[in-house]
Amino acid sequence: MANSVLNQPAAQPQAEWQPRDIIRSLVWKMAIATWLLMAVGSATRVMNAGLACPDWPLCYGELVPAAQMNLQVFLEWFHRLDAALIGLSAIALTALSWWYRNRLPGWLAIASPLTLFLIVSQGILGALTVTQLLRFDIVTAHLGMALIFFITLVAIGLMLTPYQATGTVGKLPWLASIAALLIYLQSLLGALVGSQWALHQCFGASELCGVMNSHIMGIVPATVGTLAVIAIAWRTPALNATLRKLANWAGLCLIAQLLLGVATFRLHLQVEPLTVAHQAVGAALLGTLVAFSVLAWRDRAISAN
Repeated sequence: MANSVLNQPAAQPQAEWQPRDIIRSLVWKMAIATWLLMAVGSATRVMNAGLACPDWPLCYGELVPAAQMNLQVFLEWFHRLDAALIGLSAIALTALSWWYRNRLPGWLAIASPLTLFLIVSQGILGALTVTQLLRFDIVTAHLGMALIFFITLVAIGLMLTPYQATGTVGKLPWLASIAALLIYLQSLLGALVGSQWALHQCFGASELCGVMNSHIMGIVPATVGTLAVIAIAWRTPALNATLRKLANWAGLCLIAQLLLGVATFRLHLQVEPLTVAHQAVGAALLGTLVAFSVLAWRDRAISAN
């Protein structure tokens, strides 16, 4: 009995998380929270809840305005709560990157403080949206900064993710980067349409039709750029499986985004969930193309060495 126990193989110790794993996990959690933050922000706008909390950073002078709580107040309050948690996470990310700096890539010492700078800038723009009574240019900049913060997190997360290069990406890094830029610009035009209520203005009084038409025309280059990435990815032999999956996801997001865009236009933005989904899927498409770009550039860099 004693011999049988002694002859049993020793239990393998569980692998300890390395600083890279800890930071990568934190970054992905922040990216998901930021995507949700943008979705809640969109819901706040379409539900006319942007000024539901008339003061900042508190809401009716309280951390939790229980007496005034309704759907609109909740949306604005929860939007601020999510942003605050992401801000605290950015502080933790910067602190961890500094603490483990000798065991992490050197570029992370720059990227982590950059995320903190971006979220602080985002907080300032968030405050200005309230104090400046939802001025359209500040609202647009608010979303634009959120998207930059989001894609920065996606890039950091993928730079810390193991990747097996194939050396077959060709021109895909450039094409994916251009497509991502076009989607980002199209997202800004969409934010401009939403912040100025350009669709309602154009249908109601023939005003701001130029803004709305710019967003409609912007569909063409953004779609062509995304389709080019997808088509070439499908036709590229021996492409990394992760890149193929990202190309497929980009295609699904593009189809969903086009359908949602047509639906929101036809229904004159009267169905709030469709409008929120339109922005959320657009952010997901942007994040997917950025992810593809980062991995494609890594593939080229690894193959060149």
